[in-house]
Amino acid sequence: MGRDRERDHLAGLLRDARSGRSSTVVIRGEAGIGKTSLLEQVAADAGDMRLIRGAGVESESELAFGGLHLMLHPFTGRFDALPAQQAAALRSAFGLGSGPAGDRFLIGAATLTLLSELAADRPLLCLVDDAQWLDNASLDALLFAARRLGADPISMVFTVRDGVRPFPDRGLDVVRLAGLDRAAAQELVAAHAPELTVPVRERLLDEAAGNPLALIELAHALKSRPARHAGPLPVGGKVQESFRRRLAELPDATRRLLLVVAADGTADLGVVLRAGDALGLVPADLEPAEEAGLVVLDGEEVRFRHPLIRAVTYQDAAHHRRTAVHGALAGVLTGDEHADRRAWHRAAAATGPDEEVAAELERVAHRAGRRGGTAAVAAAYERAARLSTEPEGKARRLVHAARASYDAGRPDQATRLAAEAEHLTGDDGVVAEATFIRAQVAYERTSPAADAELALQGAALIVESDPDQAVSMLTEAVWSARDAGAHGLVRQSVELLRKVRPPADSAKAPVAGALIAYGRRLVDDAPDDVRPMRALFEAARTGGIEDVIERLIGGFMGLLVADDRAATELLERLAAEARAEGALGWLPYISEALAIGRVLLGDLHGADAATAEGLSLAADIGMDMQVTAMKCIAVRLESDPERSRALAPDVLRHAGVHPTNAALASWGLGLLDLAEGHAGEALERLDAVCSGPARYDVLIRAVPDHAEAAVRAGRPDLARAHLPAFEAWAAATSCTALIARCRALLADGDEADEHYRSALGLHGDRAYDAARTRLLYGEWLRRRRRRTEARIELTAARSAFARLGAAPWAERARAELEVLGDRPAASAGDADPLKRLTPQELQVVRLAAAGLSNREIGAQLYLSPRTVGHHLYKAYPKIGVTRRMELARLVSDT
Repeated sequence: MGRDRERDHLAGLLRDARSGRSSTVVIRGEAGIGKTSLLEQVAADAGDMRLIRGAGVESESELAFGGLHLMLHPFTGRFDALPAQQAAALRSAFGLGSGPAGDRFLIGAATLTLLSELAADRPLLCLVDDAQWLDNASLDALLFAARRLGADPISMVFTVRDGVRPFPDRGLDVVRLAGLDRAAAQELVAAHAPELTVPVRERLLDEAAGNPLALIELAHALKSRPARHAGPLPVGGKVQESFRRRLAELPDATRRLLLVVAADGTADLGVVLRAGDALGLVPADLEPAEEAGLVVLDGEEVRFRHPLIRAVTYQDAAHHRRTAVHGALAGVLTGDEHADRRAWHRAAAATGPDEEVAAELERVAHRAGRRGGTAAVAAAYERAARLSTEPEGKARRLVHAARASYDAGRPDQATRLAAEAEHLTGDDGVVAEATFIRAQVAYERTSPAADAELALQGAALIVESDPDQAVSMLTEAVWSARDAGAHGLVRQSVELLRKVRPPADSAKAPVAGALIAYGRRLVDDAPDDVRPMRALFEAARTGGIEDVIERLIGGFMGLLVADDRAATELLERLAAEARAEGALGWLPYISEALAIGRVLLGDLHGADAATAEGLSLAADIGMDMQVTAMKCIAVRLESDPERSRALAPDVLRHAGVHPTNAALASWGLGLLDLAEGHAGEALERLDAVCSGPARYDVLIRAVPDHAEAAVRAGRPDLARAHLPAFEAWAAATSCTALIARCRALLADGDEADEHYRSALGLHGDRAYDAARTRLLYGEWLRRRRRRTEARIELTAARSAFARLGAAPWAERARAELEVLGDRPAASAGDADPLKRLTPQELQVVRLAAAGLSNREIGAQLYLSPRTVGHHLYKAYPKIGVTRRMELARLVSDT
């Protein structure tokens, strides 16, 4: 009663599922407001839909994947239908396999695929009550699935009690329950306590503030008691007080047995009774609680009628009683399957430091780590630290807890634990790791520069004792300082790298050498020796390096030495491996480098797809800094000028913190100005890029654009400002085509003609760069009235730009042809069907063209197979195909 609007909203959710669309709702509100009742109504309205139910249990909130296991364990027989990597991850998470679970997001991908599989024959409804108490690993998996469901007949509903634990409902539909209106509240009271006098009923209505549970419980309590005229209390407090009074009326033995039920997380009546027996209690002691309606017995299960009863039972018990109950539960939970619960009960029963229990919890952490439950790893290590008997052991366990917290996406907790560990020990290795964790948190929370400063501090402690780890920390320092444009920190990092002596056979040796060369180039403009950078790239390309971050940096080094095609191929392999292994957390970083590589190759379609994937994943998993980085690349793309200009204000406001990414966006805006004929504005933007702190990074490639803008703006003197540095880089990397173009811009007569022709001969397979040169050459030929030659070059440029998706440049070439009197007809490049696809559709089509099934594509892109099919369904009419086999020809032709 009184929930018509909310019920209508949830009825729409069910209609969506029945029509083949996914949707998720989070129902929020205070204790007793009616969330569970609304959930039961949704379940009743589900009809013939498949129903999966789960619930968060406070005492289970530290058990990795406990909540997910409760929901999905009946479907373990369907795991074989999942991609092998995902099936193995779920089995490991549920303790059914011995292998490692891998990246924590792989479980989310597996959950997504399994839910889609279960919805294949009929719509699916997933209901999760008290979701605030779900263990973090389960919550991460379910929310990942919820955010990436698309064309699936699946509805998900979470209920969340406010004021207990933070719940990450960002991006989800939230229904917030308020109290019942006065009429509905009166109707509810009348149904439960019609005998109340008017004054008592009115006082009850005032006090309960429309909270249904408060109305019911207080109505029962006031049947035999007058309404007290005390000041108002929070509704949750009133409800708890009502339960507290009812519990106080029970026999002492019943309250003690209820405490066992509250402390136990299995809901197994046998476990409860065996623990009760160890405490001198008998099954009959449970009867008064059942008669009072406080607990419900259902077969072999016993549960509280409302979660608040559990909370009051446990919280009001004396400490010595709680420890005794946990000790009893630890004693009856025998067998390997209960090892984790047993350890946590032993920890709860401990009254002081206990190294034996701490060691047992450390084993719990190891098991949780193998299952992929990083949040559970953190919780186990932290509790083990609290029970440690020696400061050094405590510090070591705290830093492990901090690392796991960081990996679980809990930066505040990671920082707190790392700082505590630092103050407990003099062990340089532990202090260095703690500092490194704080550095990595600082990247997102403060700035890349703060990250670099802390990483430097940590590395300085272990230069001699652990050179490999020192290189890892200095890698972080160099790259973060690079992002921050902090040349002083880059220089300090390079100086420290020179002191590190990793073993000759260590993979860190080429990493250190490449970073030193890169740092000198970035800070000191010393591009003459790119051999160490190329050596790291070759090691990463040929399999000499296995670490993901080092291979990623190796791929970026390939871009810095202008081996763009091979570097992009390496980054594409790295992205494919990350998808196959479920290493989703790495994909936004890989996508950033891959998108830049595709931009430099002129593959704007591919760059758009990589940017869209990286942006989507970064947003889904809360990587805000990486969201900004991907948006900066989106601005640099030339396929959608309106989008670029719309995104620019948001990303450029981060210029003070992240100048390198902001410079990438400014380069893109400068190119748009240049293509659209606004040479003065382009010159201003590009001069800032070429003079800025990132000028010797990939942004060295902006110098030819700066030179073109200067010449078109009538300032050839400025065109030469940055050319010496570019020429030195081009000579070191054998990237001479763009030098020839710049020389053509600044030359006259036959000399310019010679340089343009030279550039066109040197571009090779770089279609975008060649088209830019053809455009400039065609414009030059037109101005010299060599109309036939100009028409040839301009037509070729326009066709190439249209095919590549560089709309502003295609328009500039069209305008030049119109000056010649031409009215260009549509060319083959204009009809490129792949240009009609969204970035997501393009990714799906390309993978389908390579022969992958919908299930395999879904596993790579973290989408459900049905959503993949939906993208193909939308793509086919756009690109003019009717059968899957036509895709391979279409993609190869374009």
